[in-house]
Amino acid sequence: MPRGPRALCAPLALALAASCAAHAPPDHAMTTPSPSAAPPASSSLAPSPLADDAAAGVTDPALRRLLQEHWDWQMRHSPVWATRLGDHRFDAELGHHGPADIAARRADIEAFRDRAKALARTSLGAEDATTAELFLEMLEIRAGVARCDVEQWSVSSFDNPLTDHNRLPELHVVRTPEDGKNLLARYRQMPRTLDERMENLRRGLAAGRVASRESLRRLIAQIDRQLAKPPREWPLAAYSQSADARARRKGWSAGDEEKLTSDLARVVEGEIAPAFRRFRAFLEAELLPKARPDDKEGVSALPGGEACYRARIFEHIAVAIEPEELHATGVREIARINGEMRALGQKLFGTSDLAKILERLRTDKALYYQRSDELTRAAKAALDKARAALPRLFITLPRTDCVVQPVPDDEAPYTTIAYYREPHYDGTKPGEYFINTYRPDIRPRFEMEALSFHESIPGHHLQIALAQERGALPAFRKFGGSTAFVEGWALYTEKLADEAGLYTGDLDRMGMLSYDAWRASRLVVDTGLHHKGWTRAQAEQYMREHTALTPSNIENEVDRYIAWPGQALAYKVGQLEILRLREEAKKTLGDKFELRAFHDAVLASGAVSLPVLQANVLRWIKAWKAQ
Repeated sequence: MPRGPRALCAPLALALAASCAAHAPPDHAMTTPSPSAAPPASSSLAPSPLADDAAAGVTDPALRRLLQEHWDWQMRHSPVWATRLGDHRFDAELGHHGPADIAARRADIEAFRDRAKALARTSLGAEDATTAELFLEMLEIRAGVARCDVEQWSVSSFDNPLTDHNRLPELHVVRTPEDGKNLLARYRQMPRTLDERMENLRRGLAAGRVASRESLRRLIAQIDRQLAKPPREWPLAAYSQSADARARRKGWSAGDEEKLTSDLARVVEGEIAPAFRRFRAFLEAELLPKARPDDKEGVSALPGGEACYRARIFEHIAVAIEPEELHATGVREIARINGEMRALGQKLFGTSDLAKILERLRTDKALYYQRSDELTRAAKAALDKARAALPRLFITLPRTDCVVQPVPDDEAPYTTIAYYREPHYDGTKPGEYFINTYRPDIRPRFEMEALSFHESIPGHHLQIALAQERGALPAFRKFGGSTAFVEGWALYTEKLADEAGLYTGDLDRMGMLSYDAWRASRLVVDTGLHHKGWTRAQAEQYMREHTALTPSNIENEVDRYIAWPGQALAYKVGQLEILRLREEAKKTLGDKFELRAFHDAVLASGAVSLPVLQANVLRWIKAWKAQ
């Protein structure tokens, strides 16, 4: 799962996690981040250094102008994301996220949408028409999900300001003393963003919108874990002393180094830590007593929840599919995949009883890691194996490298198994595959290869890096796109790796099947929670019965689905559509079908919506057949 500016993390009000307005974060909506609605910056500022990228490949003057204006608006209102992309005009800002700011943002989105609607009715060339369609779709999605008012209730161990703020030093790379001053300025704004978060949540409470009880309990425990440490040991304060951070600051004097370290530590201790203590007290005293009970954890329990859920489904798959249909698809896929697991279980363990197979996979200690360094070595080995196989599977390969990193200690106990963070567009950082090394004894060896292929190569890194490297794509298509495409592609590559012979053995293939069942179970569990009124316990039980995920991973996953309605649906929907299109291409082209060329056709236009992907592939089939 990507975590970063592609808004793959849960919807947040903080532009700090430009990854999320949406995941956003996090998590890694697949539309570009919904910016904060800070007051417009001074018009005297120089234009964005990415102004040309905003409308790259676009020929229509009106469409170019609209895309450039929208991109500049995004950079002004998503300042941390701008920094990460190499636009340093707003490096000292975090943005503003109070109720008035959010209302202004929504009005701006509607104004851009109205302009895009008018433009879409004009005569455009084929590629410009596709860009206009995708741009309008992105704005329609943002306008639609606004009805969810997520800033008023979405808070959990997966979606919270603690992990967002702790991530800032990683996103704001410090190389010069000026970079350090700007980072310090951002630190000093953190208490204000926490106050804004509390204001939004209080508004939600007054309107009958509040997070679930268990999600709040998990978040309070996460904050308590950090508050128990001296502030100078927090990631925010310790950052400047790390070897990586010091290596970037070449040529600094000892005085400059010491000043940055002491200034950051002083702000963390004197301003940020007290703000988090206030935030923690607010969660416990005001939200927890009125939190949604265990039998009302789905979004449908909120005012307007059913409409919100449908808007979130469309946000992530850009196709109008009824929750009941998604649920039924998940049930069918689970039956198919569990059948394959039974057959492989007979070969591996001498039994086709699914419950016994899953019990063996969960309890056999020999199948689990013992040390954290074993996980990182195994992840690197899988990445290297896949990298060597790329020329057999793809014509166009990414120039940008991918590296393996451990998930930061502060979030590891509460987050998912792994995630991917895309490269910094200005070249300052490669793509990063983060592996959760917390408690290696609950991390299965048999899942590592499927996990690595999904998160790095040929999954997220290959697709996202290639999109960034396409010079002729407008910026919103390079850095954003459909969740169903991005996650569907990554899930597709788990099966592709099997077809390419990349799994070491049958046990690793069982991990692939369990992961496929995991994604299929999401269709059942997500719709169960948010449409059918399932409890957290029901969701966890279903996943225990049909996947080999450990109980700890299942608990974290279900918490994520509760905090991030609809996102988990995208994986299977996207994978099934890519597989369907491949079968259609093979049937139509016969001996002329070429897998590498098919992959190029799928990836050539960035993370487009599934209807646009279908149109692209059908055009490719027609052109390839005519050759």
